[in-house]
Amino acid sequence: MAIAELQVYSVEEADVTGGVCVVRCLGGVARAGQVYAVGELRLGLRRIERYGRSVAFFDAGHVAKVHLTGALVALLTRGQVLTAVPPGGHALEDIEAWLATDPPLLDEPHPLTLRTLAVGRMQGDWLPEETRLRWGGVALAATYRKADWEGSHPLDRAVEVAAVRGYLIGQFGPGRGGDPERLCRDALALIDLTPAEAAAEARTWRDLPRPRIQHLRRIKLLLPWMALVRPHLADGDPLAVAVDAWSQVRPQLP
Repeated sequence: MAIAELQVYSVEEADVTGGVCVVRCLGGVARAGQVYAVGELRLGLRRIERYGRSVAFFDAGHVAKVHLTGALVALLTRGQVLTAVPPGGHALEDIEAWLATDPPLLDEPHPLTLRTLAVGRMQGDWLPEETRLRWGGVALAATYRKADWEGSHPLDRAVEVAAVRGYLIGQFGPGRGGDPERLCRDALALIDLTPAEAAAEARTWRDLPRPRIQHLRRIKLLLPWMALVRPHLADGDPLAVAVDAWSQVRPQLP
């Protein structure tokens, strides 16, 4: 996908917080929520208006009135080109601030792109541990946004969430890395079968309807993340007992 570029026609209004400009999209797709660069400085595209109404995006060859954040707006001149910053070019602080505004799902970065970026940085052993933990927080937020964007099955989302939580706990331990009990509670709350019921279905899983087979497989994908944090649960704890019961059933599932 081409990186969006906007050319300034005019600055309609501006103050220390930002302003409104009329711009033409030279390439790519401009979306509310994107960040644009002017040299080393950054501007946030917060709203787009065309023909008197707000729109989520506009593409090459079209003109729109855009609401930008950043004091730099007052210094923009006619003909100046603004270039969108891809997700990998955003600073961690910028992404955290962006997520804190609970932006609309149509905003950039795209949830899947952001999750992929965040997971890679979370696993980056060249980064300081505290930075990796912060990227883990971004990965969790992006996972929830990705699920909302795609309309994912709750168990599919649970698997991706548990994968991030499990990795952080495995790398950094309980506390700093997260709560093993919460991971297990949240996962178990989404499983609508007992281990015995799942084992019974698994014995004849080839005869089951396809949706039912998929359901058992989703459960199977969730179980390893609970097993990963099981050593952090006290023996005899009801959660530990439940995780142990499911671990025994897992090899039988399709």
